[in-house]
Amino acid sequence: MQMISSCRVLLPSASAMAASSFPRSATAGKGSLGVWPGMAQLSIRKNLVYGLMRLFSMPFKTLRGVSSRTLGVSRFCSINNMSSTLQIELIPCLRDNYAYLIHDTDTGTVGVVDPSEAVPVIDALDRNNRNLTYILNTHHHYDHTGGNMELKERYGAKVIGSGVDQDRIPGIDIALNDGDNWKFASHEVLIMDTPGHTRGHISFYFPGSKSIFTGDTLFSLSCGKLFEGTPAEMLSSLRKIMSLPDDTTIYCGHEYTQSNSKFALSIEPGNKELQSYAAEVNHLRDKGMPTIPTTLGKEKLCNPFLRTSSMEIRRSLKIPPAANDAEALGIIRQAKDNF
Repeated sequence: MQMISSCRVLLPSASAMAASSFPRSATAGKGSLGVWPGMAQLSIRKNLVYGLMRLFSMPFKTLRGVSSRTLGVSRFCSINNMSSTLQIELIPCLRDNYAYLIHDTDTGTVGVVDPSEAVPVIDALDRNNRNLTYILNTHHHYDHTGGNMELKERYGAKVIGSGVDQDRIPGIDIALNDGDNWKFASHEVLIMDTPGHTRGHISFYFPGSKSIFTGDTLFSLSCGKLFEGTPAEMLSSLRKIMSLPDDTTIYCGHEYTQSNSKFALSIEPGNKELQSYAAEVNHLRDKGMPTIPTTLGKEKLCNPFLRTSSMEIRRSLKIPPAANDAEALGIIRQAKDNF
């Protein structure tokens, strides 16, 4: 696939995955790529950057479909999968959440995945003069649904979530279940039950663009905490995702990769792929750049929760040789929680 890019502002070198970034000290009100509300909470330096980007507001665009090592944009950028007419834009929210705008360029259909707050989404829509058609929720937690009602009231958007959790998804209109095929414009969306973090967690898989929105089930180099599920449930959910093609692009709910890499290295220090990826992650974060999206192939090589049979991990955590993968995942999760 040919890489095409354009930008009106000289941006830092982007040698890895596309997404956005935001200050660790801020707690709310951050804008989407290229739009930053809550200016009082940002430093003077970032105020100046905001002003420049408002002046030169044409976003940098990059085609997806290449390895994460060669795909990257700054916080002001969006990602396009032109082969499927599906455009995906990352929107920083709260302290370290990501929401995602998805836009079908043929029909103008627009959705947002997991809007923890409304203002950054509204800013992104206003910037591009777009309406909002759908709100997709992976699970009921407030940091993934907090913007539902304001966005629904403003745009008349329909809220989509899990049938298991329809009593906990604010404003839900369409309840979907495991194995359902839903249509976002002309794009097929496969609904996958991925419980473990919560009992009603689902993931949205777009096979045409090889993209999946995993919420808090699968992060880069980690998985979600087991608030309502068991290790066996989480293992089953992760294996569902692992059955997808290795070049599947993963859009998760949080920017946790750098801290996750420290834990992963502590239990599998001999993993050369992990060492390389951790260095890449540190470089990106030092530059104020995102680590998301990631790819399934990368995660299989580096993510300890997808590597429960690794003998080095088992030795590091003193996991009994006879322990099955679910038991091993539970021990890894407990170690991560206490790290």
